[in-house]
Amino acid sequence: MSHNTDNGVVEAVEGEQSDAARLAHDESQLPAHRPRRTDYDPRAAKRAERQVAIMFGLSAVFTILFVVAFVQVGTEEVLRIPFFGTFGRSNLYLGLTFGLATLLIGTGAIHWAKKLMNDHEVVAERHPLRSPDESREEAVAAFEAGAEDSGFASRPIIRRSLLGAMALFPIPLVMVLRDLGPLPGKVLEETAWKPGMRIVGADSGIAIKPSDIPVGGIVQAIPADLPEIQEIEGNLNSRAKDVVLLVRMNPADIVSQQGGTAEEPWDFNGIMCFSRICTHVGCPIALYEQRSHHLLCPCHQSTFDLADSANVVFGPAARELPQLPIMLDAEGYFVARDGFNQPVGPSYWERS
Repeated sequence: MSHNTDNGVVEAVEGEQSDAARLAHDESQLPAHRPRRTDYDPRAAKRAERQVAIMFGLSAVFTILFVVAFVQVGTEEVLRIPFFGTFGRSNLYLGLTFGLATLLIGTGAIHWAKKLMNDHEVVAERHPLRSPDESREEAVAAFEAGAEDSGFASRPIIRRSLLGAMALFPIPLVMVLRDLGPLPGKVLEETAWKPGMRIVGADSGIAIKPSDIPVGGIVQAIPADLPEIQEIEGNLNSRAKDVVLLVRMNPADIVSQQGGTAEEPWDFNGIMCFSRICTHVGCPIALYEQRSHHLLCPCHQSTFDLADSANVVFGPAARELPQLPIMLDAEGYFVARDGFNQPVGPSYWERS
């Protein structure tokens, strides 16, 4: 017994010595440590320390400016930047101040770690990832025993029928994908709106006059012929893409429109008509803020300025809401002067 105990002690000592030798060998393979300037130059270290402190200090300043912008800058204020377009001043200031505050904390922490924190290389021992041979042999034996017990190899009719069933099983899953519908194609580039088509309320189906819309009011509308079109097509696609919003504002508040001339304006006394389908992913929009003339999409917060050609002032939408030119017919009801001058709905890969 004592002989075996002595052998065990000797083996343990030899194992520790071999681990130490392997660790020393691993460390010898590392490239020589190259000190940074901040490691041996106190002035460089002090300069890096000041740089990190300045970044953290500026982050605090921008956080305070964020609070000031949130309190002082009105949501209705607009800022025009050449080559970039129109932005909500509040959204721009809040985004810049909070973004810079976050960026400066991150860059300060990275500069701190790269210039001042300890960067000596450390070797950590890790046990072998390969399982011992005994465990591998046991796993193979267990698998073979299971295969033998299941009869998968000895019962070919079961094996072949199972393989055939598994080969055909994905087919229904592929067929179900057909219910996702066809690709958009050019379906959004054509709507039911044609010159002279009367505009009616979406719920009532009654033709709309200017007196039906007060200043600051907004009305959801559809083409008068939409029920007949739906019956012919046998689906609701037309209603989804043809629905529009009539909005009335003071003509003096209108900054720009997407088209029209003095002889053939696209609006009527401050009443304009826009597609209700968001140009981001196609959500219906109806959240209107009368004072700022902003229309908000509830899905992803894209915001459109209806007083300025329905341009995007916030959110992920990439283009303005299409405007429908309107006029009055002989009986004083609203009709479309023409169809949309661009496709309605979201942008997609097939759209040029």
